[in-house]
Amino acid sequence: MSAPITALDAVPGPDSASGPDFVSGPDSVSGQDSPAAAPRPRPVVLDLTGRTALVTGAAGGIGRACALRLAAAGARVRAVDRAAEGLETLAEEAAGLPGSLEPRLLDLTDLDAAEAAADGADILVNNAGLQLVRPIQEFPPDVFHTVLTVMLEAPFRLVRGALPHMYAQGWGRIVNISSVHGLRASAFKSAYVAAKHGLEGLSKTAALEGAPHGVTSNCVNPGYVRTPLVERQIADQAAAHGIPPERVLSEVLLKDSALKRLIEPDEVAEAVLYLCTPQASFITGTSLALDGGWTAH
Repeated sequence: MSAPITALDAVPGPDSASGPDFVSGPDSVSGQDSPAAAPRPRPVVLDLTGRTALVTGAAGGIGRACALRLAAAGARVRAVDRAAEGLETLAEEAAGLPGSLEPRLLDLTDLDAAEAAADGADILVNNAGLQLVRPIQEFPPDVFHTVLTVMLEAPFRLVRGALPHMYAQGWGRIVNISSVHGLRASAFKSAYVAAKHGLEGLSKTAALEGAPHGVTSNCVNPGYVRTPLVERQIADQAAAHGIPPERVLSEVLLKDSALKRLIEPDEVAEAVLYLCTPQASFITGTSLALDGGWTAH
């Protein structure tokens, strides 16, 4: 696993890539200053003090990492999940960070409550998801409906609830945790792939509508992340493909990935945080693939 998130990660220091040695100067290879030299780049500002962020699916996995990272950057985080125990643990982990974390117990199938929860959010991270691996002809229709409700209709309602406040203040960030499966399909995942492809369209539409109001909307598209959701898939994938569970990771999950490892939740959270910075203000309507080279095929 990657190193724990700490408050010290929030702002780059003098030894980071954005420090003084990053540009041409009197001590650089050129040996002299030039009037035509490029302006010194500004450090990436990761301070979200005063901003309110809402993160769904916050009790574990990517959502947990995002909630902690945003709180480490100073944000007031509304951590939404239906798992009370996970939210309680998350709140304990967030104690002492520069920002604050408010656990909110919420089932996203309650769409009216989801929309109301987003009121006043400056940053919205749509992360909650669920997965079932079955052939289409065996896929339970009720589960298909639930997956689309939680992973597509609820994000729509959350965006709908957040936009009035974002528009009024002329600033907002919507980050949708999509997936490589928002860009590519895999067998036996009809509901998940359909929901993620739909989320991509919703995100792009929000980007076009939000641009005149200072609101950006983007997707982050990780490959397989080391989360309980992925770990639970291994047994389902083994049954669906007729192979032992120990072969699922190399032969199924990472078959198309050039980098043969799972991505860590903390790595995804860093991408989410960057999209909330001033330096990312021109990034909107796009999908940031963190897929280890999967979509290079």
